[in-house]
Amino acid sequence: MFLRPNILDRYIWRQVFGSMLTGVIVLTGVMVLGNVFKEMERLLGDTSSLPLMAALEFIAYVIPYSLIFTIPWAMLTGILLVFGRLSADNELTALRMTGRSMQRICAPVFLLAIMLSGVCYFVNVKLAPYAKSHIKRLFYDLALEDPASLFQPGKILDRFPGFRIYTEAREGNKLKNLEIFVTDAGFNKKYMRAKSAEVVITPGVTDFVLKLYDCHVEMPKVEGLIDPINNLDPPDFGVTYFTFPLGEMKEKLERVTASMKDTDTLWSEVRSGKDSKGNTLTPKVISASLTEANMRYSFSLACFTFCLIGIPLGITAQRRETSVGFALSLIVATCYIVFIIFANTMNEDPKSYPQLLMWVPNVIFIAVGAVLFRKLMKK
Repeated sequence: MFLRPNILDRYIWRQVFGSMLTGVIVLTGVMVLGNVFKEMERLLGDTSSLPLMAALEFIAYVIPYSLIFTIPWAMLTGILLVFGRLSADNELTALRMTGRSMQRICAPVFLLAIMLSGVCYFVNVKLAPYAKSHIKRLFYDLALEDPASLFQPGKILDRFPGFRIYTEAREGNKLKNLEIFVTDAGFNKKYMRAKSAEVVITPGVTDFVLKLYDCHVEMPKVEGLIDPINNLDPPDFGVTYFTFPLGEMKEKLERVTASMKDTDTLWSEVRSGKDSKGNTLTPKVISASLTEANMRYSFSLACFTFCLIGIPLGITAQRRETSVGFALSLIVATCYIVFIIFANTMNEDPKSYPQLLMWVPNVIFIAVGAVLFRKLMKK
């Protein structure tokens, strides 16, 4: 069959693959692209004034991470829709009358599920961690390339550790009515207000400088309390220079979570108990790395798992309506992901064996699907 598929195999393959591909496109658009600019604005500021390449780069990194969820869900939706329609139109009955067994009829779909599981394996193990780690570095890369673009008019810039910055207007490297709060461990250390400012960039130097004109500086009389109205010191008019430490931001970005590390790094930490710098890891960190690695492998099997349980559910539903198939896929996918989220919440508790809990949804759904499929073959 796999070497010489006949016309019926190709027919079922095209139906399921077409529905799955449409589902991937639609679900990616609805689930990801609908929120991507909102997330970009939270991370980078006003998207209308961002460089086009930065916006496209952000989208390019978000889409691969979304495929972790959209490919299995689209596979499940496509199977439910196709087999529900085939059952409702009595096409499955006609196929059975030709002497084909149910497992033979479904063989092209299982082959497709195995192929998509391979794609999901690559996305989960290789592509998604790479994309997620680069999303975190995107802000730093943009700041390094064009620091002035980070100061968005009417927006509070709080992505710099220890600073909260507001500017009323910006033209190129020129800022107007700039306000800066300098904080330390949650306490306000300094308040600076300037009528105008200029972003000064020195080639070859990571940190950039703000040249403040007509600057007023306030220091709190009580630690952590700054009242710009009632706690005024004599204004300090003139020119003041203020340096922003991009190097410190880079060090902060280098501290990544388990989900941002590549799979080889996760297994290296589990085996050696040390990070890439040779520091000894705590049992909680090792448990988080082990759980993340198992989650990637477990999620890679979601397409095959959904295929095994989706075929009998689609045939049993016997509906042509798209809404019914989509509702069933939503219920099944939600139950599956709830197990994953539950296990992930305990990723730092080695006594709960969260790495084993990651495999529970696959075991349960495959067992239920096998029972349902066995009953289907006997009909």
